[in-house]
Amino acid sequence: MNLRRVFAIFLRQLYLYRRSFTRILDVFYWPTVDLLLWGFVTLYLEKAGAQMPQYVSFFLGGLILWNILLRAQQGLSVSFLEDIWARNLLNLFVSPLTLNEYLAGLVLVSIVKVVIAFVVMTTLAALFFGFKIFVLGTSLLPFILNLCALGWAIGLVTMAAILRFGQEAEILAWALSFLFLPVSAVFYPVDVLPEMLQKIAAWVPSSYIFEGMRKVLLVKAFEKTLLLKASLLNLAYFFGSYFLFLDTYRDALKRGTIPKIGE
Repeated sequence: MNLRRVFAIFLRQLYLYRRSFTRILDVFYWPTVDLLLWGFVTLYLEKAGAQMPQYVSFFLGGLILWNILLRAQQGLSVSFLEDIWARNLLNLFVSPLTLNEYLAGLVLVSIVKVVIAFVVMTTLAALFFGFKIFVLGTSLLPFILNLCALGWAIGLVTMAAILRFGQEAEILAWALSFLFLPVSAVFYPVDVLPEMLQKIAAWVPSSYIFEGMRKVLLVKAFEKTLLLKASLLNLAYFFGSYFLFLDTYRDALKRGTIPKIGE
């Protein structure tokens, strides 16, 4: 893997933001709106007499961690769409750039978006609501890494769908991750779900992360078992999605459909 080519992909995406106010606004706008909206909703519920302890902490902690997954996923899939919209995909793939170098460059873009969203949301949560995400302590880093891994896995599946079905599938870049939201237990424990959905949640890595977050906030206990289950599932998700994308890419080469994407 040539690191210069990986960095070139990263710069190519970065340059899109230099003179594009709408793209820069998108990076900051949604994390800010989500944090303020749900923050004030939880304050209202708390003042209205909700008996759940640490109501604000549960909601804001879940919201910040969920946005990490969301930004990681969109960092891959939306950046991939940028190349499709610019009719640049063919130019990249006829160059010496390898597929793994291209994906690594998109992962760097994703990491930058995750960092920006995390900084914005944690700052606003501390200023407006007095919630500091760092109360999660040493568990915060493995939580973030697992959510990023799941986000990248969803992003790769989205990219594979776009390669296979063309721009008709581009809605998945914004919609696919939200299919995981109901069974990820972001704002509520898994045991409130119907039995069928609980069985589905058992196979979703993010459900263990958010359950682990609540354990840390409630009893200051970091359950390694939950983290281990999430990590093992994420390994399966990530490599499964990577090989799916690789197979779809090779099939697109054989069928000659890459030049037609976006037409």
